[in-house]
Amino acid sequence: MAEAAIIAPQRAWGKGRLVAKPFAGRTRLAEFYQEGCAKIRLPDTFDATMEAVLINSSGGLTGGDHMEWSFSAGEGTHLTLTTQACEKIYKASTGTAAVKAQISVGAGATVHWLPQETILFDRASLSRRLDVDITEGAEFLAVEAVLLGRKAMGEAMRAGLFQDCWRIRKNGVLLHAENLRLSGDIAELTHEAAVLGGQVAFATLFYTGADCEQQVDKLRSLIGGIGGGVSHYQVAGEEKLIARLVAPDGFALRKILIPIISHLRKGASVPKVWNL
Repeated sequence: MAEAAIIAPQRAWGKGRLVAKPFAGRTRLAEFYQEGCAKIRLPDTFDATMEAVLINSSGGLTGGDHMEWSFSAGEGTHLTLTTQACEKIYKASTGTAAVKAQISVGAGATVHWLPQETILFDRASLSRRLDVDITEGAEFLAVEAVLLGRKAMGEAMRAGLFQDCWRIRKNGVLLHAENLRLSGDIAELTHEAAVLGGQVAFATLFYTGADCEQQVDKLRSLIGGIGGGVSHYQVAGEEKLIARLVAPDGFALRKILIPIISHLRKGASVPKVWNL
């Protein structure tokens, strides 16, 4: 009898693209594309800005799934990018989930990359990449938060893989680069004092704009010196702020993050979907 055909497991795949342009003093849609499980929704903002909510309609990611996002903010536009919910990365029986985001920020534009937390379940496997190109006079804010399981549900990520790669350029010059890799025995690794010191929630915040240096003292006061720190750098004449935050759970992390994000957004709160 002939051998049964081997059927590969069904995998989630999605691709989304959005281009914003200035028109009549407002940020308007120039291009819009979505395919597979990648969906984009544009809620009314009632001002000159645009907000895009990214949705993974598959409900989560596991090994072999792939998501790809691309965004471009035209000259003078204001675009906020967020997610409908926390992205959940489930146990991978084989392969690694891949998520890529590419962002272009035009001259004088403002882009805020504010996805909700990524939740990594036990034995999850995720490789993530963020590439950003920023033009002179633009402002860019990015926050990526990660939870190693849901503490309130008694969950923990004990083993697995998490890779995160950031490459941010301004006027063609590399302004920020980082590579994070947690693999193998995650529980033991994150208990190291030089890693997370036993905490299970952490975030990286990046900001570049004309007022970088003026924000340092205020951000340090908001962090309080307990859950992380903030640094100010100059690279080839361009400025950036980097904040590293850690907390015992997602709720505690949000209590630190939300005031910082609101301050850097000139008093505007986090996107409404964060509170739904």
